[in-house]
Amino acid sequence: MGEEYGRVVAVREFDPNKDRDRVEAVERICEVGPSGKLSLFTDLLGDPICRVRHSPAFRMLVAEIGQEIVGMIRGCIKTVTCGKKLSRNGNNSHFIEPVPVYTKLAYILGLRVSPSYRRMGIGLKLVNTMEEWFRDNGAEYSYIATEKDNLASLMLFTNKCGYSKFRTPSILVNPVFAHRISLSQKITIIQLDPSDAERLYRRCFATTEFFPRDIRSILNNKLTLGTFIAVPSGSFSPDTWPGSDLFLSDPPESWAVISVWNCKEVFTLEVRGASLVKRTLAKMTRIVDRALPFLQLPSIPNFFRPFGFHLMYGLGGEGPEAAKMVKALCGHAHNLAKQRGCGAVVTEVSCCEPLKLGIPHWKMLSCAEDLWCIKRLGEDYSDGSVGDWTKSYPGLSIFVDPREF
Repeated sequence: MGEEYGRVVAVREFDPNKDRDRVEAVERICEVGPSGKLSLFTDLLGDPICRVRHSPAFRMLVAEIGQEIVGMIRGCIKTVTCGKKLSRNGNNSHFIEPVPVYTKLAYILGLRVSPSYRRMGIGLKLVNTMEEWFRDNGAEYSYIATEKDNLASLMLFTNKCGYSKFRTPSILVNPVFAHRISLSQKITIIQLDPSDAERLYRRCFATTEFFPRDIRSILNNKLTLGTFIAVPSGSFSPDTWPGSDLFLSDPPESWAVISVWNCKEVFTLEVRGASLVKRTLAKMTRIVDRALPFLQLPSIPNFFRPFGFHLMYGLGGEGPEAAKMVKALCGHAHNLAKQRGCGAVVTEVSCCEPLKLGIPHWKMLSCAEDLWCIKRLGEDYSDGSVGDWTKSYPGLSIFVDPREF
């Protein structure tokens, strides 16, 4: 309970049976994202908590004045890699290998306050209440993602809540065209089963920052459409694939991997604020692309009404041709998204990710510098010690959890 400007504000647990319609009404009137960019539009499933319910521990709170819901917040907790330490291999004491250092991390998303009730401390009250739950459940750090030009959000989290700027990844968006993308004959793409994909990720990416300890549950989630590895043609095929362990013992010179998450089943996006002229021109590109698909012309999907998208996550690879392998995987993901009626393929990577050059995207739809802010909630009880994670230098890569996108 709290009283702001003479009005009693109650913060309580979200009740899907009585709160869903009122929460969705607040979502609709809260602008998320600048005009002309991709912005969260509506929850396709009619379940406001669906974006975090796939996480190990999650919660949603609402702020209420009288019988009116005026704000909401979502949060979840998981265990992730926050660094690495060197350890001697048990079978060979002379061989030193890096091993992951884990920490319990909380994530805040979906903070909304009705425009009529802003600057009343409601957002701060929601954040403080959620952080109490984080601490009670052993979270050592909390982080949020926001746009760098969202001054109101930055002021709240950095000035009032004690968060600091931490990482600046890039969100890359590529439209799904009316034609399929032709893939290189020099590259073979193989789909891995979830257990094989897990072994590959744990061996290659377990020390990558933000790598989730429960990667198995993500790969086995019904929203993961598959994990795909690209290799030079002639090296392996689906019939001769030896499994990740044997593959990694003698890999080809270059290879790459991604997984695909079906965000279309969670929420939809739309582009707002486009003029009639831009809408008409975009429609013409689709008409031409459908009429002459062999020309492979880039067309603009109908982004001006709600559409679904797929998220590529777990991107990685090695070798001088790895970026080309990534490009082929992105083409495969595009064709999968087209088959499923999506409007875009999206990924988020570290700003200094070496494989970023292989990811096709449109700058006008992408965000070159997203902003993650972090806060230390208490003492560091992580599995091993990296000191204060909030003061650590960024690595080349990050592992973006699709459950929180």
